[in-house]
Amino acid sequence: MGSGEGRSVTIRLPAALFLLLVALLGVEGQAVAGQIPELLGPVKPQIEPPARVPFGPGEHLVYNLKLGIFSVGEGHMEVVGLDSVRGELTYHTSLRMHGGVIGYRVRSDFQSWFKVTDLVSLRFVKNQREGGYRAYRHYEFINEERRFERADNGEGKPMPTDEPLDDVSFLYFARSLPLEVGDEYSFDRYFKETGNPVVIRVLGIETVDVPAGRFETIVVQPIIQTKGMFADGGEAKLYFSNDERRLLVQMKSSVPLVGSMTLQLKEVTEGRPLRPTVGTSDGDGPLPDGSDPLGRRP
Repeated sequence: MGSGEGRSVTIRLPAALFLLLVALLGVEGQAVAGQIPELLGPVKPQIEPPARVPFGPGEHLVYNLKLGIFSVGEGHMEVVGLDSVRGELTYHTSLRMHGGVIGYRVRSDFQSWFKVTDLVSLRFVKNQREGGYRAYRHYEFINEERRFERADNGEGKPMPTDEPLDDVSFLYFARSLPLEVGDEYSFDRYFKETGNPVVIRVLGIETVDVPAGRFETIVVQPIIQTKGMFADGGEAKLYFSNDERRLLVQMKSSVPLVGSMTLQLKEVTEGRPLRPTVGTSDGDGPLPDGSDPLGRRP
């Protein structure tokens, strides 16, 4: 059928080209109203906003480290900055401790990278030396597949959750909770099955004196069903400031040989929350170094 008779041909034009042809031909807008599909609906943001949390880049807390009754070194808890992990914007945080007495030394460095939007951990690295214990582990959390990979030895194992917490992100996650006295939280979110459930018990309000001053604190008992600072039976306690900052003012835990390990806050450098909790500044301004908290360019 070379002539094309008896066949209907439909030509589909891109909407923008159709509008241009209408303008060139001088067709009145009312004549074609209803023939052009609605091109724009409500636009949903493609980037999730950061979670409202009381911490932000630049926060650096310095502690006096005590083993038993002796001051033996320092501890540091820090939001090192923002970093990208497999395309996700994360907080890079660290918890470091160093010091000791004759026969028992502590030199441990824990680092965690967790998403700014929901505080889900993507990477955890620990270099732990406490007494005779030595451990280096580098975990990459492949959350969509519910598994982790060990970058230090190539091993991989399944995870019980696609929203994992590690030992450091757990501390920051706890700071984001309401923490009402008498509450008990239970989460199956520790990245190792044997560590669950993660339990947080809010014991009460207590005023404590530390080198940084006097603080009214919320006393919390954390329990992770595994070895470490927050092991069940380890009698760990966290003391968070009873204000919008939720600073970790003091931490106590049991350790072999010396009986107890305590961190007591002595210096505070406040950070700039990306999206502060209610009652604080809006967080849209620059960081202390002049950079934009979300990485935006002028």
